[in-house]
Amino acid sequence: QVQLVESGGGLVQLGGSLRLSCAASGRTVSSSTMAWFRQAPGKEREFIAAITWPGTYYSDSVQGRFTISRDNAKNTAYLRMNSLKPEDTAVYYCALRPSRWYGKEASDYDYWGQGTQVTVSS
Repeated sequence: QVQLVESGGGLVQLGGSLRLSCAASGRTVSSSTMAWFRQAPGKEREFIAAITWPGTYYSDSVQGRFTISRDNAKNTAYLRMNSLKPEDTAVYYCALRPSRWYGKEASDYDYWGQGTQVTVSS
C-alpha cells in the first residue's frame, strides 16, 4: 500500500521561502514519477512540478522560483519554493505515479497525500 505524507506548509510573507516534504512508503520514489500539484479555493487542481528519469518539469507559473528534488535514501520528495507570491496561496498536494513517464493531469497520478496549506501574505 502506497502512502504519501506531506509536511512543511505554513504562513510566509511575500518574497519568502518554504520547503515542502513528501515522505513515501510502499514504493520507491526513485522508480516513480513524483509530482506536486496545488489547489486554490474555487479553482481546479494545478500541476506545479514533477521529477522522474530523466529530468524535472515545471509549470510556467513556478519555473525559476520552485525546485523539485528527491532523496532516494529517505524515500522523500521535496518542493523548495522561493520568491513566494500571494497567488501561490493554495493547498499543495504530493502525488505519485508508478511509472517513469510523467504527466501534467491529476488523473495521471494514482496516489496522493493529504495536502498541506501554504499561505503567502502581502
